[in-house]
Amino acid sequence: MLEEGGFRSGGGRRVTAYLWKNKTMKKAISRWSVVLILFGCSNQTQSGGEDSGSAGAQGGVGSGSYGGFASAGGSAGTSSATAAGGSSVGGATTSGSTSSGSAIGSGGASLTGGTASTGGASGGAIGSATGGTTGTAGSGSVPTIAGCNIFPADNPWNTDISAYPLNADSATYLANMSSSTSFHPDWGTVAEEYGIPFSIGTGATPQPMTWNEDWGASDSDPLPCPTGSNKFCYPIPLTAPIEGGTAASTDSDRHVLYIDTAGAPNNCTLYELYNAQNPTGSSGWTASNGAIFHLGSNALRTDGWTSSDAAGLPVLPGLVRYDEVMAGEIRHAIRFTVSRTYQGYIHPATHAAGSSTTTLPPMGLRLRLKASFATSSFSGPTLVILTAMKKYGIILADNGSNWYISGETNAGWASYMDGLVSGLGKLHGSDFEVVDTGAVSTAGL
Repeated sequence: MLEEGGFRSGGGRRVTAYLWKNKTMKKAISRWSVVLILFGCSNQTQSGGEDSGSAGAQGGVGSGSYGGFASAGGSAGTSSATAAGGSSVGGATTSGSTSSGSAIGSGGASLTGGTASTGGASGGAIGSATGGTTGTAGSGSVPTIAGCNIFPADNPWNTDISAYPLNADSATYLANMSSSTSFHPDWGTVAEEYGIPFSIGTGATPQPMTWNEDWGASDSDPLPCPTGSNKFCYPIPLTAPIEGGTAASTDSDRHVLYIDTAGAPNNCTLYELYNAQNPTGSSGWTASNGAIFHLGSNALRTDGWTSSDAAGLPVLPGLVRYDEVMAGEIRHAIRFTVSRTYQGYIHPATHAAGSSTTTLPPMGLRLRLKASFATSSFSGPTLVILTAMKKYGIILADNGSNWYISGETNAGWASYMDGLVSGLGKLHGSDFEVVDTGAVSTAGL
């Protein structure tokens, strides 16, 4: 059926989008797959650009071509590539910098640019701004958030792919990805509630999880409650910010991303929910599914499992974050969406939500900005992003608007969004090439 959604266009306008909801897979999928009609605008802004939350069946094993990771039950890839890092773009390196406008409190999570919640129902969270605490700044080899390394240096997200060989099907994929379309930054400020927020803390009370999809239990990582029989209790504060805010449509993405800093720097834990509803009372969280990522490990989700992304990937590692842009360097690949994808994936992705057309791009497809693309006319945040796109590339993570790249919600973006919309709008899919990071798989789907 046709349903209405929305996303922010250039200049901050809200564009109405009618999307086809894919119901053709083995399980009911609540993932938008094809953007059919775009029209109309107003002066409102809204979080958007992509939808997520599809289901996948458990099963399958495999291996990848990046070095240092393995899928559940599979063997590690053999590539010897490792992430390079340490130098900032334009010479602007800092160490342990803190994003502006944030406050840290106790007992809850807070939004960037605001005052942290105190005494939240979950308890124990140090409360973070969405990207507003100490972040990626520094000269290390891996991105960090609040003292937590975001995966090892040899993780696919952190791998320098600037010298990787081209994928043999690069031209075919790009021909089916609306490659003449301009890029768009899919994020904004807290006031706009645009982008994907995240929060940080530790010691939060484990909250019982209730899944509102029949595939929630089968595709979510178990973490038993301290008491009772519930197999799913995630220590995510009930004050954690929800994508789009508490007023977001109940059938929208409504991602919740939370980093537990216990075990820092090398063994923090990332919890992610898809379609999380507003918590009420002490009943915990209700969401479509949940995923747990141990940030000191390169282990993948079980082949065929979804996550808070259609690709089975974590969302947080692929976000463009304010603190790292201000520090002058992004040291990881960037998450992006297109409207039509193949029902297959390339590791580190483990899931898909597409069609049987093999010329369409699979989830996990890795692209890089061509080395020949001239960046001399770009500066500031746009140049930081383009530089990362040449070195770390972009990873196809979900169905959504063509060539939308994802970023965090942060009050600090206010002074930069017009320049980012304009600068990234000069970039097109045809300026990219697909690199070879492994074979396409359908295991577990």
